[in-house]
Amino acid sequence: MRTIILCGGRGLRLHEETEFRPKPLVKIGPYPILVHIMNHYARFGHNEFLLCLGYRGEMIRDYFFQLDRYAPDVQLDMNTGAVRVLKRRVKLNYTISFIETGLESDTAERVLRAARYVPDDEFMVSYGDDLSNVDLSALYAFHQRQRKRHRTFATITAAHPSSGYGAVWADERDVIRRFKEKPVLEDYVNGGYMVFTQQALAALKRGESLEHGLERLAGSKRLSMYRHEGFWHAMNTMKDVHYLQQLWKRGRPWTK
Repeated sequence: MRTIILCGGRGLRLHEETEFRPKPLVKIGPYPILVHIMNHYARFGHNEFLLCLGYRGEMIRDYFFQLDRYAPDVQLDMNTGAVRVLKRRVKLNYTISFIETGLESDTAERVLRAARYVPDDEFMVSYGDDLSNVDLSALYAFHQRQRKRHRTFATITAAHPSSGYGAVWADERDVIRRFKEKPVLEDYVNGGYMVFTQQALAALKRGESLEHGLERLAGSKRLSMYRHEGFWHAMNTMKDVHYLQQLWKRGRPWTK
């Protein structure tokens, strides 16, 4: 199944990084967050991607086109100029379509432009800055059931966000008995990792955000919610970047 990934926004809240590179190329560990997202899809057999390019989109193209050029071990034939890669730094067996969706386009328009190249009735849509261990096979099976039973056109993954602050619990003497950094909240948010049908595209309008289209689908009872109780975290600020980098060192929960 093809997956559209939104990669074109400016990422203004992460200006320390996005001044120099597009947000999806911000690294978590040795790899850009975009590669982590694609790797997660690939674990479930989804290896065809359409990347919606915008701000500094040429850097995303260059990253993938030049992977072999910067492989650790290469062989150059000086007579023919042929280059043979002996050992790749990153093994990505993907088919990637780079779709130029405009510098100022909003997210609904980006999806509409990329969807022109999706011949299938169903496809997935993802943000380019969320990491999760959501079970994509279970998500798709749920979407299929909802589509059959309730005639919904799309399904979003609903996830629990982490608090931006540490939570404390105290006894009657105001002595702290428990402290937890960034506890997971009970409420759900749209965690991305969405399944769309071609019918869902009718709710999207150029010049609007994808969320406006989702609101229309919800208003007409055409949108389903898949509850994900596992790991999910969005990368919106430098604090998020540092947190995800720490998680990379401590076990990479989005890979489990």
